[in-house]
Amino acid sequence: MAQNISMEEFEALLQESFEIDTPEEGSVVKGKVIAIEAGQAIIDVGYKMEGRVDLKEFANPGEEAEIAVGDTVEVFLRAAENARGEAVISREMARREEAWDRLEKAYADEERVDGAIFGRVKGGFTVDLGGAVAFLPGSQVDVRPVRDAGPLMGLKQPFQILKMDRRRGNIVVSRRAILEESRAEQRAEVIGNLTEGQAVDGVVKNITEYGAFVDLGGVDGLLHVTDMAWRRVNHPSEILTIGETIKVQVIKINKETHRISLGMKQLQDDPWDAVAAKYPLDSVHKGRVTNITDYGAFVELEAGVEGLVHVSEMSWTKKNVHPGKIVSTSQEVEVMVLEIDGSKRRVSLGLKQTMRNPWEVFAENNPVGTEVEGEVKNITEFGLFIGLDNEIDGMVHLSDLTWEGRGEDVIGDYHKGEMVQAVVTEVDIEKERISLSVKALGGDPFAEVADGVKRGSIITVEVTAIEEGGVEVDYEGMKSFIRRSDLSRDRAEQRPERFQVGDKLDVRVTNVDAKTRRLGLSIKAREIAEEKEAVEQYGSSDSGASLGDILGAALKSDD
Repeated sequence: MAQNISMEEFEALLQESFEIDTPEEGSVVKGKVIAIEAGQAIIDVGYKMEGRVDLKEFANPGEEAEIAVGDTVEVFLRAAENARGEAVISREMARREEAWDRLEKAYADEERVDGAIFGRVKGGFTVDLGGAVAFLPGSQVDVRPVRDAGPLMGLKQPFQILKMDRRRGNIVVSRRAILEESRAEQRAEVIGNLTEGQAVDGVVKNITEYGAFVDLGGVDGLLHVTDMAWRRVNHPSEILTIGETIKVQVIKINKETHRISLGMKQLQDDPWDAVAAKYPLDSVHKGRVTNITDYGAFVELEAGVEGLVHVSEMSWTKKNVHPGKIVSTSQEVEVMVLEIDGSKRRVSLGLKQTMRNPWEVFAENNPVGTEVEGEVKNITEFGLFIGLDNEIDGMVHLSDLTWEGRGEDVIGDYHKGEMVQAVVTEVDIEKERISLSVKALGGDPFAEVADGVKRGSIITVEVTAIEEGGVEVDYEGMKSFIRRSDLSRDRAEQRPERFQVGDKLDVRVTNVDAKTRRLGLSIKAREIAEEKEAVEQYGSSDSGASLGDILGAALKSDD
């Protein structure tokens, strides 16, 4: 029994010695390099176990392996024996285990780790962190997109661990976080040495449509396009080039966001200080059209001084035309200063004021009564518009188209493009209106006919038409109408049918109406007037003479 106990104790002790001396599979063990052959290192890991490791596992990316016989190294024991009776060991896995322990501690302490970019994968790069492989996303390489990562490959540099999962073997690192931290420290130092209003030198780093970024020695400032020059700058590339050294003034510093606003024009004299003295009201100057909008055109009088020619001040005659059809960009024009607002830095200019008012010129050259000729530009329901000199129009109202009939009836005889002659009847310069008359070309036939004819005159007319209500007559080409009630003093004789076309009639003028262009005529009034005259000359009915006697005496006297 005692002998059996001693044997059990011996076996336990023997097993315990095996467990202590024999390396455990899946652990990191120390070994000694006993030979190097065929690109492999033969390592003795103790307890008569040897294994082989490729030399490349002892080399850093891009470097040669530094290992010699006799060196003590740590390797990972994957298996105690393989088919050839050798231990299966790995230097790379040992380094990885060691690295993971080190990286986990650095990640917990938020410390930087050193590594080298050694490969490119989808979406980024692979980084060797001293045995562990990490993923570097493309967005985390630099503060700005990197087109060529070649200079960064194999370069040992610090990284920040963003995320790691040992179970899955995932590590995500960032180079950008290190750069931003360094950049922030540098920016804080540079900004601390800057003051608003200070003039500094900087290098143009980038140019955009709205301005340029200027490097002030570790910190960038924005030079907005409106602060580059007092004049209008359409694009920063007009006056700046990348890499150029320029002098700028610090306009504003935002301590919270570390944003710096810069200016170039602030280091130059403000041309607006002398605008009022240099450009008095109503003075005429030459300028260059810099910009055209729907509401007008901007004209540069000098560098930094622009004025607006409003569309209403561009042309005397082109009222509803886009400014681009009157002037063009870069065109040199003469303008008149209409108004200056120094506080708002605005100058109102006029283009048409440098030219004479075409209505004034027309009035001088074509006084009322002058005959003119022009093309029919437009036909409306109230008249014709005739094109005249200097691109102005005159209007012939319906009432000025004809002496006889209605204008509505004859306006259809006119067509666009037709040349028409007319007489100037009125020029209103202030309202920019010219009134013309076509019917006045041959004079006023009514005035000519009615000249010398007055109320009470006896004239001879010719019957031209018989109507139920009277007769139409003609007097030297002018039509008039005698009503039935005016055809005779005797009611029985007031019959139109007793007359014939062509009859000559003596009538008395009862009215001369220049407005309606009509003569009031009456046979009845003539007879009454003749009777009254006869009574006055040859007696009266009160003296006993009859009307027949009186008229007989008057007729005898006429004979």
